[in-house]
Order: sequence, then C-alpha cells, then structure tokens
Amino acid sequence: MGARIALPGRVGLTEVPAPGWLPGYPPPAARSVYAAAHVAARPDGSIDWDATIAFREHLWRYGFGVAEAMDTAQRGTGLRYEQARELIARSAARAIELGMPIVSGAGTDQLPPGRHALATIAGAYAQQLRYVQEQGSDVIIMASRALAASARPAADYLEVYEQVLTLAHRPVLLHWLGEAFDPALRGYWGSEDITAAADTVIELIERAGGLVRGVKLSVLDKDIELAMRRRLPPGVRLYTGDDYHYAELIRGDAHGHSDALLGAFAAITAPAAAALRALDAGDVAGYDAAMGPTVALSRQIFAPPAYDYKAGVAFLAWLNGLQPHFAMLDGLQSRRSPEHLICVFELAARAGALLDPDLAVGRMTSYLAESAQAVSDSAGTAVSNSAGSAVSNSAGTATA
Repeated sequence: MGARIALPGRVGLTEVPAPGWLPGYPPPAARSVYAAAHVAARPDGSIDWDATIAFREHLWRYGFGVAEAMDTAQRGTGLRYEQARELIARSAARAIELGMPIVSGAGTDQLPPGRHALATIAGAYAQQLRYVQEQGSDVIIMASRALAASARPAADYLEVYEQVLTLAHRPVLLHWLGEAFDPALRGYWGSEDITAAADTVIELIERAGGLVRGVKLSVLDKDIELAMRRRLPPGVRLYTGDDYHYAELIRGDAHGHSDALLGAFAAITAPAAAALRALDAGDVAGYDAAMGPTVALSRQIFAPPAYDYKAGVAFLAWLNGLQPHFAMLDGLQSRRSPEHLICVFELAARAGALLDPDLAVGRMTSYLAESAQAVSDSAGTAVSNSAGSAVSNSAGTATA
C-alpha cells in the first residue's frame, strides 16, 4: 500500500506509492555494475558499523558489486585514513564470506596535505594497494590530491601510476574524478585540456600491459565520456560515474555502452536493479520505464556543489530503514538544506526509490518537525539577540 504526506510548499498531499520492485535481483549479465557505498554514522559522529555493513549487504542483494572506501564513503571529507582501512577490511571480509564482488579504493590520503616528492606519493599508493589486496578485495586506484598538488607534466603522472601498477596482482580500475566532485583535482593527468588528459590515460593503459581492466570516469559530461569510451583499447571497460546521464550511457547506442560505478546507485538501488534486469531481457522500454524516473532524483541529489551529494544518499538510506539515524561523519548531513531534501523525498517517491511508503512517510514527518523546530529555535535566538542588542544600545545612548 502507498502512503501520503503533506510537504511544505506543495498543494495537497504528496503520494508515495508502493514501488512494486522485487526484494532482490541477480547481478546484471549485460553490464558490469558497482554501487559506491556511503558510511552510516551515529548522532555523535562515530561510525555505525552494523548499519554500514548491512547497507553493503543491501546492495549485494540487489545484484550490485560494492565500490568501497571511495568519495561516496566520505573519503577525504570525513572518513580518516585509519577508518578507511577498517572499512575496507570489514567490507572485504563480508564480501568474501558471501561470495560477492567488491572493489576498494587505494589512494594517498595517509599523506598530509600539500606537495610531496613523486617517490613519496608512489610509496603511499603502494602501501594502500598492498593493503587492499591483502584484504582480498579488487583495487580501484583513486585520484590523488597529493599527486595533483605535486605533479606538473603528464610524465609525472605516468611515472607514479606505472610504478604502482607493477604491484597489482590482478587488473585494476582507474578512477578519474573531475573537479566538480573535488576542486583539488583540477588539471589531473597533467592538463586542464580534457583531450590531452585523455591522451595520458590511454597511454598509461597501453603501457600497463593488461593491468588496467577499466576506467571509472566522473566528469558529468556525456560527450567527454562517449569520446573516451570509443578510444579505450579492446577489453578495457568504461565505468560511468556520470550521475546526470547514466541512464542513456548505460543503455548505450550502436557504438557501444558504458558499464557503471555510481554513487547514485546507492540511492536508487531497487529501480536501477529492476531496469538492468529488463535490459538483460532485451526489454529496452522496460529499462527506460524503470531507470528514466530516477534521473531527476539523481540530478537533485548531485545538484551543485556536487560533492555534497553524500547527504542525499544517507538521507534515502535512513528513509528506507537502512540506518537508524540521518547522521554522517563530520555532520555532513547539515550541508544540504531542508528544502533540498524535501525535493529529494518528492522525486524519490516518483522514482519508486522509497521501498516502504509508511516508514518513509513516518521518518519524513519527524524530519520536517525537527527542521521546523530548528528554524523556530534559530529565529527565537535571533530575535533574542536582536532585542538584547537594542536594549543595550538604548541603555548606552541614555547613559551617554
């Protein structure tokens, strides 16, 4: 059964229909797909490990591989390096226990901010790559803020990445994260010209001798992705990280398709899984019907500044009963306004991304009440401060 809720600024009641998806789906056959998972937190800011691992089990149940300890997990925006190591170890152990796919981020975030020698950066990468492999996870080599701050020509990037790739036991993924997601990565691969940067990535793949199995591209520009996809050597996959255009990129065209590694899939898990199941069956209309309505929701979640999108992922996990609190590391949930999250709720209802309408409406009702109280308290404080200031000023004037 569905449910209804009165949302601020809307006329009448908003319908939250029962979505009708299955409680789980097999892994898609026609596409290789990972969902980048977030970290559930308690109100005191500590990690809720039970909810965090349970969320990964939710993703596996719907047929997705898990992309662990990446930017969706607040890597570099709240998740410390020591916590990332524990997260990788816990998730990889559970993945092995269940026989499920996992790929984990190896970066350089154990280094302090600022510039470093290339050898130091390569050593930091190597330490993390070895650790991920020791846990039994596949590896995605993440873009490095340290490298972006230290490297100059493309040759510097090639030097570091080639050293790291020689340590890989199995082919890895490369993560090309655009500046919309992390402004510190502007000019990555040695150039702000996207074609020149792509030249460097292609050269690295060709030099790697089969040690790169795919590139995860997150630049929010479908034309750039299409051009890059068509340049990749045979056998190397393009994993879309475009949370605005993923529906058409995954569907593909006469020239091919993108696979997927998306933070959005942590928010739209059930409808995305149903869409991919339809695609496997050759039902393109069914794919479009399930995936199409999720795009507006994803674009709202990833609205500028795009790097605050993790709040929307955690919000929907809470609404769906996948974590007990709407809380994030470093209080990142406060980076999105109530108005933004009300739109997320509304679009999630339309997309069938709210799995239990009664639960979602109950939690949204409590969120709206708490938000209204916070606004009221804030206004009261402002009035009190204003009144106090007026009294003080009036008294001061009289004395003078």
